[in-house]
Amino acid sequence: MECIILSAGLSSRMNDWKQDLPYKGKTILDHAIQNALKVCKKIILVTGFRHEILQQKYANNPNVITVYNPDFQQGMFSSIQHGVEYVKGDRFFITHGDMPCIDPNVFETLIHHPVEKNTIVFPGNKEHTGHPVLLPKAAIPLIRQAPKRNSKMKSILGTFCYHYLNLPESTGIFKDIDTPDDYLALLKAE
Repeated sequence: MECIILSAGLSSRMNDWKQDLPYKGKTILDHAIQNALKVCKKIILVTGFRHEILQQKYANNPNVITVYNPDFQQGMFSSIQHGVEYVKGDRFFITHGDMPCIDPNVFETLIHHPVEKNTIVFPGNKEHTGHPVLLPKAAIPLIRQAPKRNSKMKSILGTFCYHYLNLPESTGIFKDIDTPDDYLALLKAE
């Protein structure tokens, strides 16, 4: 199983590069990768901003490949497009590099939940979806062909079935670190 972790952009709402902020003796991104690696054999880390730093940092980890997205300023979808080029398996995850609290059991639960072949599985519910998202390989051609700008995953993948797994908020599926207040709350919860 593979997991695309998006770590390309620089948040305008943070005072610092959020993926590199310290958390429990490592960085936020380190924890996101570590949690995914407990279930996924390969991490496809899509970078943009500070690519060289991340490439060097994870160069000695054979389970992490860094993929540079030269279009990262066009938004998250362009990073997804670059990441799917490296997917080899029948299904894969997508998640964010600023989500250090996703319980590794969430990945397991999504993988082992019985669904039809071309179903996209979201943690959460239709109104409030979380991460990671489990997609079938059949979604890749649609992702590749979509315009880089203004594309939304749900509209592009509208022909697929969606399945939602209601999981407790404590599993970290909604906890991304987008603002200084989010980061302070994360540190307080340590």
